Amino acid sequence: MCTFIGDFECRTDAKGRIVLPSAFKKAMGEDDLRLVVRKDLFESCLLIYPYSVWEEKLDGIRKRTNPYNREHSRFLRHFFRGSAEVSLDGNGRFLVPRRLSEQVGMSREVVLLGVDQHIEVWDKALYDEGALPADNLGDLAEKILGESMPGEEI
Repeated sequence: MCTFIGDFECRTDAKGRIVLPSAFKKAMGEDDLRLVVRKDLFESCLLIYPYSVWEEKLDGIRKRTNPYNREHSRFLRHFFRGSAEVSLDGNGRFLVPRRLSEQVGMSREVVLLGVDQHIEVWDKALYDEGALPADNLGDLAEKILGESMPGEEI
């Protein structure tokens, strides 16, 4: 199980490749060079999963969907439509498919943000624009995590 932490400003090269930060490569381990990139369902960013984590996510989706149900089938079609498998090259770079980078308005300046088991890829300007003020983060943390039992530490 890998955990991604931190945010890194990066530049795409002329072909749309991004160098995966060494901290993220280390978290993945040297054996897992396959990644899945997909458009986030809620935000204007891309999500990157190590293939092993992607497989775990798919197991959960498979258990909750029926391909013979029209609504489920439509969901699956569009879910996979926004996804692509990519690999790290010998220089630790991966190519973001143009159709996906266009969907999120990605420029050459990007931020890779580690969020537990996946990495978010944001256009830098959009990432900076969406920063949550410290007070708002505290309020959100209290709302979501404030129900913990006395003595529990988060």
